[in-house]
Amino acid sequence: MTELHLWLRHEARTTERRTPIVPDDARRLVGNGVELTVEESPQRVFPTGAYEAAGCRVAPAGSWVSAPPDAVVLGLKELPDEPAELTHRHVFFGHAYKGQPGAAALLRRFTAGGGTLYDLEYLVDDTGRRLAAFGFWAGYLGAALAVLQHRGRLRAPLTPTTKEELDGVLEPAPGDEEFTGLVVGALGRSGRGARAAFAAAGTDPTCWDLAETRDLDRPALLRHDVMVNCVLATSPVPPFVREQDLDDPGRRLRTLCDVTCDVGSPLNVLPVYDETTDWDAPARRLRDAPPLDLIAIDNLPSLLPLESSTDFSAALLPHLLDFGVSGPWGHCLDRFRRAVDAHGVDRGV
Repeated sequence: MTELHLWLRHEARTTERRTPIVPDDARRLVGNGVELTVEESPQRVFPTGAYEAAGCRVAPAGSWVSAPPDAVVLGLKELPDEPAELTHRHVFFGHAYKGQPGAAALLRRFTAGGGTLYDLEYLVDDTGRRLAAFGFWAGYLGAALAVLQHRGRLRAPLTPTTKEELDGVLEPAPGDEEFTGLVVGALGRSGRGARAAFAAAGTDPTCWDLAETRDLDRPALLRHDVMVNCVLATSPVPPFVREQDLDDPGRRLRTLCDVTCDVGSPLNVLPVYDETTDWDAPARRLRDAPPLDLIAIDNLPSLLPLESSTDFSAALLPHLLDFGVSGPWGHCLDRFRRAVDAHGVDRGV
């Protein structure tokens, strides 16, 4: 491979404790000739010293803005609002290709500075299968929080935990009533995670996937107590739950969790809310009589930062070792260029 300089940035979001590279995998990268600079980050689940012991250089938080021009800046969630011009190659989840709020502004920052976005959502193989994802843990946590909310045991603000601790809280307690659960998108990564959380809660959920959503039985959907949506649509489909469904007299649905959080996108399959929830207020009441609560947190896996980071890093590692402009990274690059054209943004280069 050609010489590669990766720059692992501190996450701007205060509740983001995950990392795309864990120290063990950082050591493997360094051992394969990759120069790896890691920014200090008091909130990252792994201490900075563990990266230093793995052979990484350490830099102050936010110093990526002055990193060498050839450095590839690696992160997970959104960038700070400044600088206005992005000159580096960036790898993170940009959420900028489906008309989301702020998409055009982010793309303009890249084109103004001549930088490039390699969106991790589009790091895929030739069949379109994503190669590194947090989906399992997003589904697991989405279902777990929905169950706790339905049982009246979800406490705010949310705090990071471990799977063992969360499984213990999910176990049915004396007095817990039985409920019906539904996982939509049950065969994907997120769906498998949601099913695992329901199992930990002692519930065998109804599982829907492509066949069931093609010919959606909406009355049957509304007859479930808890629904977890794990479907991230890539082309227009009829919405699963509409505003008028919230007032359906046959609605039994009491807790709705949207793992995908595709709010603002024209492809959103749950157009019944216009703003995500967060760690401070994880559930929002959509209807009072009968009650219906929504959970839509867009960084769910950060509640299990150790487990989710370890899995993601292991999947991403081999592709970082092959970083370039072909293969999966070529898909990312092509998607960026097409998005720039689709949004009418002048590339400026």
